[in-house]
Amino acid sequence: MLPEFKNESFVDFSKPENRKAQEEAITAAEKQFDRVYELFIDGKDVKSDRLYKSYNPANKSQIVGTFHKAGKHEVDLAMDAALRAFEKWRWVSPKERAIVLLKAAQLMRKRKFQINAWMILETGKSWIEAEADTCEAIDFLDFYAREMIRWSEIKGVTPVANEFPELRYLPLGVGAIIPPWNFPMAILTGMTTAAIVTGNTVLLKPASDAPTVGFQLVEIMREAGLPDGVLNFISGNGAEIGDYIVQHSKTRFISFTGSKEVGLRINELAAKPSPGQIWVKRVIAEMGGKDTIVVDSEADLEDAANNVVASAYGYQGQKCSACSRTIVLEDIYDKFVDMLAERAKKLTIGPGKVQSNYMGPVINQASEEKVLSYIEIGKKEGRLVTGGNKIYDEGYFIEPTIFADIDPGTHLDQEEIFGPVLAVIKAKNFDEAINIANSTEYGLTGSVYTKNRYKIEMAKNKFHVGNLYINRKCTGAMVGGHPLYERYRLESRRHGLSWVIYAGQISE
Repeated sequence: MLPEFKNESFVDFSKPENRKAQEEAITAAEKQFDRVYELFIDGKDVKSDRLYKSYNPANKSQIVGTFHKAGKHEVDLAMDAALRAFEKWRWVSPKERAIVLLKAAQLMRKRKFQINAWMILETGKSWIEAEADTCEAIDFLDFYAREMIRWSEIKGVTPVANEFPELRYLPLGVGAIIPPWNFPMAILTGMTTAAIVTGNTVLLKPASDAPTVGFQLVEIMREAGLPDGVLNFISGNGAEIGDYIVQHSKTRFISFTGSKEVGLRINELAAKPSPGQIWVKRVIAEMGGKDTIVVDSEADLEDAANNVVASAYGYQGQKCSACSRTIVLEDIYDKFVDMLAERAKKLTIGPGKVQSNYMGPVINQASEEKVLSYIEIGKKEGRLVTGGNKIYDEGYFIEPTIFADIDPGTHLDQEEIFGPVLAVIKAKNFDEAINIANSTEYGLTGSVYTKNRYKIEMAKNKFHVGNLYINRKCTGAMVGGHPLYERYRLESRRHGLSWVIYAGQISE
């Protein structure tokens, strides 16, 4: 019998043996930079006639890996393989499918340092951010395996006299898995294995900025005993094959995490039936965020300042749950801005391979240009408190930046930047702070710092986000405890019921 699910513990890097193991894993990964990765279709390595390269954002001329680039022909090969595999995999018992995930979790535990190393080098993560990513991936494998077993045993049918009704959950078919680069192991693993353990087969198109990390899962699932054709890895350019995968008549569902613009396009394309399509495609789209921490005058300001900075600058603010704006009540506003600036100025910046660096680079040149353009906008819309500069020409490094006196409705208040830029907004009272927090079209996560129980209850009822945290940071959702649901406001929230997850510290 399986023990109850428990979140994976982080490696303690204060121990010399763990530091040495991580350093050795980074060195070992660097020695593999000349590797050429093939597509993985129907259990076989497949070459295309084109290649593309993945680079280290901390050293933009350094090639991390070279990949064969899938086109429409390779997508068709992968789709045919997935369709054939589905006709067998769908009939494998839920427990047997779950066993594959449990084996994969064990393999991933053994390769933590290796997986961390590839994330550090390919996506610019710090040691602890990479470790958290790998632990979350392990959690998804363990959690989804147990959930599949649990749901296979649920018999939630209302009894009917003289009948013997049954409830069975059936897999859908072939799914397109399109994960992001910012959680290149965790979200990729969660999206892929949730589909697989429920009996579906998948076409996995990894993010173009993180294919090397994604390939680690392919190797693990292969070793865990996943049959050929269930997982097909088709690296390539989203602009070239993304639409084709989504519009393919045999694609049954699409799981996507990324920008609002791409997510809405996928939703639009999937809604239009293709020739030969006999079903309505399902789309699961998680599309970014403009997340807010509200700081009340009745709060522990030291704790709030520490966690606003952690939420804003962890992984350079490149999380859909990152704190992009903080709304502060006017009677503590000036003091709190100073507290934020003091902490931001102390953050160390540099390549993630150096353990002492808290912040690394943003992911690529396009991201760097976007963030710098918003910094210029911020100089016109508010007061630059600290940061605002690009540093270290060899990589895409930008200082942690704070803009104060940002008005509601401006660019820095409303638009997703996805970088180390924090907008600070003043509110007259708690009611106004919640109204400002709700004023964007995004609503992924949020946090409120206050000791006032009435205000906490008000926030629970009025702060419209998927995950609302009380007196803790707005990043760091834990598998099983904080199921993170995107709440982009074009959804029909106003026309029906929706849910919110509350989490927070028990102690004052």
